[in-house]
Amino acid sequence: MIFSRKNTSAKSPDLASIGKLYDNHAPWLLAVCLRYTGKREDAEDVLHDGFMKIIRSIGSFHEKQTGSLEAWMRRIMVNTALNYIRDHKKKKMVTEIDPVLEQMQDQDDNDDPGGCDLSQDQLLSLICELPDGYRTVFNLFVMEDYSHKEIAKLLEISENTSKSQLSKARNFLRKRLLEYQNITNYAKAESNR
Repeated sequence: MIFSRKNTSAKSPDLASIGKLYDNHAPWLLAVCLRYTGKREDAEDVLHDGFMKIIRSIGSFHEKQTGSLEAWMRRIMVNTALNYIRDHKKKKMVTEIDPVLEQMQDQDDNDDPGGCDLSQDQLLSLICELPDGYRTVFNLFVMEDYSHKEIAKLLEISENTSKSQLSKARNFLRKRLLEYQNITNYAKAESNR
């Protein structure tokens, strides 16, 4: 671990250790923040705020109690991103939908975008295109492994709304993947002429 116990006191953190911690973890933590905010500028704000929380509370981190350092920092960033979204979005992040209409609207497309070969950056870009509510639920469910019950409690929505938002996020991504696949197939066909 980068920090030694003597260097983690809130009164006198070791600046070299803080710099090393930032250099080692900021790139992947920025990607976590970007998945939630959808915009690089917002993600950088969240990263800054989250790192300040990490620095202030690193002295309370105990691997045996809270898991790995990376998991602990990820939780802080996710919570900071969720707080940022709540504080900076004028409209409600997720809109409750009538459960009867929800069931009628949420029929998954059966199109299979299999065979799409996206880079990590391209996939992140697609996730960032999701509307705020879809993106938040998708990230919490798929990337952070939260249950719909946990998401509902965290976002103050119903479990059905969480399920609906996830379904809509998947449909959105499926359609975008199909578009990408069609463009790629067209480009390949044109190059073979």
